[in-house]
Amino acid sequence: MKKGFSFFVPLALFFSFCLPVFSQHNEKSVETVLIDNFDTPDQMDWTWKIQASRFVADGYPIISNFKGMPNSLLPFVKEGDPEPRVLGAKVSFKRKGDNWFEIYPSKDDKPYEIPFRGNVSQLDFWVWGSNYLYFMDALVRDAEGSVHIIPAGNLLFYGWKNIVVKIAGSIRQSSSRHSIADNMYFVGFRFRADAAEHADDFSVFIDKFQYMAAGITHVYDGYNLKDADFGDKKSTGDGQ
Repeated sequence: MKKGFSFFVPLALFFSFCLPVFSQHNEKSVETVLIDNFDTPDQMDWTWKIQASRFVADGYPIISNFKGMPNSLLPFVKEGDPEPRVLGAKVSFKRKGDNWFEIYPSKDDKPYEIPFRGNVSQLDFWVWGSNYLYFMDALVRDAEGSVHIIPAGNLLFYGWKNIVVKIAGSIRQSSSRHSIADNMYFVGFRFRADAAEHADDFSVFIDKFQYMAAGITHVYDGYNLKDADFGDKKSTGDGQ
């Protein structure tokens, strides 16, 4: 009897102290954030531009918006949604070699870097390949101001493919320094041709560009006081 009682008491204490801990809400919930599905280009804060390396053929590169979407996304279209569209680009080069082009967001006719929210774990987008040996990279700028190249694989396939790329933990996504950004930013997509790949017409399409992030790490109780204006030159905020 004494042994049973001595076992019961520690067990009861364990549940009384530990259960409240287990039931606490996880404040770093994961969310999926859509950057652009390209369905409503006229309603976005930015447009998409394109630039290419020196041996691009006359009249190229071309970027435009087209009707369509991957078949795998059709079940998610709801009544009343805008007509599905995708972003498309086409290039042609005068010769083989180190050919490349970039697709990037633009605002007020200047390159615009899209800020991420929270601690980003991965980028997720759909790409249409035409079975050319081109390599795709995502470019991001960390909170310290450095640009990182994130490989997204090659486009040696036909049709649509869902691409998911991980964000390395070594990339700084926030900083306590006032003189630099509090976010990581999306800079653009880069496409590089294999040196032996044909230089004639190459097309690519992109759809449903989104990312996954764990919580909004820079929003905390009293975060609005971070840049409070004390009247000195070092203050960057507009505190009252």
